[in-house]
Amino acid sequence: MIVASWIAAIALLAALFDGWFEQQHNPNASPDFTRLPGGDVEIALQSNSTGHYVTNGKINGQNAVFLLDTGATGVAVPEALARNLGLVRGKRIQMQTANGVSVGYLTVLDSVSIGPLVQRDVRGVIAPGFVSGEVLLGMSFLRHLNMQQSNGQLTLRQH
Repeated sequence: MIVASWIAAIALLAALFDGWFEQQHNPNASPDFTRLPGGDVEIALQSNSTGHYVTNGKINGQNAVFLLDTGATGVAVPEALARNLGLVRGKRIQMQTANGVSVGYLTVLDSVSIGPLVQRDVRGVIAPGFVSGEVLLGMSFLRHLNMQQSNGQLTLRQH
C-alpha cells in the first residue's frame, strides 16, 4: 500500500511538472485575440522563459506549434509533420540555419493560422534536419502582420 501511494504521488508530481514545463515553454497555447474597431484582429503573445515567442496554431487545418522567427525567410516545417500534412516536396534548396547549411524542399502551405489570423498560399520549406516538432514561423507569414514588441510581449495585428 505504501509503495502504491509513493508511485501515485510521483506520477502526480510528474504530471504537474510536465504541465508547468509546457506552460513555461509555450505560454500561448491558447492565444487570446481582440477584434478592434474597423475589423483589425490583434493577438498578444507572451515570451516564454527563454525569451522566445511560441504559440499554437494550424497548418492546413491541422494543429502545429510555432516558434516565431523573424530571421527565417519562410515557414520551416519539420519533415515528420510535413508527411502528416501531406505536403509535396518541391525544388531542393540549401538553407543557412543556426547549425550551419542544411537541405530543404520548397512547398506551399494552403493555410497558416494563429487563432483568427489566417493567411493562404504561404511559402514554406520542408526541413528534414529539424528534429523538434516545432515549426519556424518565418517572414513569409509574419511580413503580412504589424508586429510590436514591448516588455516580453509581442503584439501581432492583421487588417
